[in-house]
Amino acid sequence: MLRIIVKEGENIDRALKRYKRKFRDVKVLQQLRERKQYTKPSVSRRAEVAKAAYIEQKFRQE
Repeated sequence: MLRIIVKEGENIDRALKRYKRKFRDVKVLQQLRERKQYTKPSVSRRAEVAKAAYIEQKFRQE
């Protein structure tokens, strides 16, 4: 559970911004989306290798 301690005299918008940043850094939403549907380990590995090849190709073009 994420906890944001609002300091005395702190603007609520600033505290909300800190909460959103912490929520994004913990990657809660990303994990929820990944767990929505099961992907086989071989499929995820194949996607990972394809992404690495794509990035390598982009670096070689430059």
